Amino acid sequence: MTSTRPYLIRAIYEWIEDNGMTPHILVNTELPGVEVPKQHVRENRIILNINPAAVRDLRLGNDWIEFNARFGGIARVVQIPVAAVMAIYARENGQGMAFSEEQSDGDEPPAPPDAPQSDQPPAKPSRGKPKLKIVK
Repeated sequence: MTSTRPYLIRAIYEWIEDNGMTPHILVNTELPGVEVPKQHVRENRIILNINPAAVRDLRLGNDWIEFNARFGGIARVVQIPVAAVMAIYARENGQGMAFSEEQSDGDEPPAPPDAPQSDQPPAKPSRGKPKLKIVK
């Protein structure tokens, strides 16, 4: 059976937007395939604002979340496997949903459509318990 995570991410995203708030996602940057600006990663985590005013071409797919954004004035393409999303919440009040680590059969998500194929095997993700930190 397919994961419920991408469907819940899209539903919570829409709910946050419908209530006029700012959606943020907490991402585990240790998982293979995560492409985010490394200088903004803290303790193998990054919080990303995915409000339509902050990003362009947002795609909340079943396997990948992709968008274009500026970090320090530099345009970047961000690609995140859905399995790396640890939480989605509203910045203003913290309401949203945190996800537990999903058990996988060892398969990584398929490569995004425009990603180059790598000959190197993916790094093994750590299996530590996810930690959520309240950021104000």
